[in-house]
Amino acid sequence: MKSTVEWQQGMVFKATSGTGHDVLLDGDKAVAGSPMELVLAAAGACSSVDVVSILEKARQQVTGCRCEVNGERADAVPAVFTKIHLHFVVTGKDVAEKHVKRAVQLSAEKYCSVAKMLEAAVEMSHSYSIEQAD
Repeated sequence: MKSTVEWQQGMVFKATSGTGHDVLLDGDKAVAGSPMELVLAAAGACSSVDVVSILEKARQQVTGCRCEVNGERADAVPAVFTKIHLHFVVTGKDVAEKHVKRAVQLSAEKYCSVAKMLEAAVEMSHSYSIEQAD
């Protein structure tokens, strides 16, 4: 894997993935998310991919999955994350709690590469709730 990051202007940078996809990052948070915000987004997205995939394989009727990610940072420089919490809100028709619990647990303990990498230095935690679809 590789990525190229190119300065645009001010504190705005364009990252281009090895597969050719672009994303903007902004150190001032004026026109795009900051690099640290994107770390949280990457953890949420990576784990969400796992959760949805596992639930679909379990034949759960999932209609939505939202991951609310909260991070706490150190007060000193470098202001690294000290804690990250991922809360999954799974929406669907008659989704079984045991399957959601298992999907979140498997993602946290085995599959999510981003979270597994972060947990070496950050206290990671996970929770979930289920909402019935109309």
